[in-house]
Amino acid sequence: MKQKTFSQKLAEFFHWEISAKPEVDLSPDIWSELKPFRTPIILTILIMLFGTLGYIWIDNFPLMDAIYQTGITFTTVGFGEIRPISPAGRLFTIFLIVAGFAVFSYAVGILVEVINKGRLIALFKENRMLYKIARLKNHMVICYHNEYTIELTKELRHAHIPFVVVSPEESLEEIAKKYKYPFFVKAEPHTLLALKKSHLSSAKGVITLSKNVPDNIAVISSVRLYEKDLKRHPYYVLSVANTDEEIEKLQRLGANEVLSPTKLIAKRMTAITVDPDVKNILEEFVYSVDTPLDLEEITVSKKSWVAYKKLKEAHLRELFNVTVVGIKEESGKFIPIPKGDVIIKPGDVLLIIGTGRDMKKARKIIRSTKKPKELDFI
Repeated sequence: MKQKTFSQKLAEFFHWEISAKPEVDLSPDIWSELKPFRTPIILTILIMLFGTLGYIWIDNFPLMDAIYQTGITFTTVGFGEIRPISPAGRLFTIFLIVAGFAVFSYAVGILVEVINKGRLIALFKENRMLYKIARLKNHMVICYHNEYTIELTKELRHAHIPFVVVSPEESLEEIAKKYKYPFFVKAEPHTLLALKKSHLSSAKGVITLSKNVPDNIAVISSVRLYEKDLKRHPYYVLSVANTDEEIEKLQRLGANEVLSPTKLIAKRMTAITVDPDVKNILEEFVYSVDTPLDLEEITVSKKSWVAYKKLKEAHLRELFNVTVVGIKEESGKFIPIPKGDVIIKPGDVLLIIGTGRDMKKARKIIRSTKKPKELDFI
């Protein structure tokens, strides 16, 4: 068993919260940008040491007086002499003033150059963002910025679902401010560096929205390889495509769901054309943030206690106040509004509607191998 370090024990004793650290450490890059400041700092230390020893040797200054006199002289603050100084000491003081001005000018030049490059400030901003992202749990990683991303993130914010936008645009910071992306990473989404910066290890899934299918293919492949390296349960991967061929290709590569925006729009417009007064109940109630209703698909496993039972024998409505509005069989057949005598078979996908709290209980019971004790009282 691994023993706790002293800092971990101390944090546990005082109930201190240990902040999560990002998987990508930018410290080497930051220190690399700070390297030009090493020379002015070294020169400052050497001149302070030289000045202190000089005042002690020339005018027999006490140590603290020598340090203080060197400091106010070197920085040219103009406080004057704190003790009587000999002519040789005054010449030495002039040397320190000139040296201080030279070092200060050199340091300002380096500072201006570093600021003009802008990389150091960008690294500090990115490092702060990575620490914020590292605190996220069960978030969605959204790849590529476009009009789909803008609309999707609006809905995710309304539903209080955390997300990170990963996109290679140079102006991503301005884009994030405009469209209110709280967390973002400027990188190519399919790279391992981007996956780590988005803290994919603690994410729920990935949504890749590029209009270029090869980009989506690269992201899906990278995510599936990354989850194998982590040895964790599969991510939920959602993508978009336009043709049936593209949809099939992305699904075969590992996408859980591939949506076609053009087909969805066409179906919706057709429904409105047939009946202009039609209202999509899913939009109005199930997917709205103003209602507690949820719609979820729950797959029945071979070991589930409801397998080979009649739907009415599960008593889902009585126990959990949820309703099965559809059953999708393994063969692809869909049974809308199933009756109580329908047999639930392994591999069936139950389309259930109910509140989030009740849905959680129902999901646990359906996936359980043991019959719930509550059924003994029904």
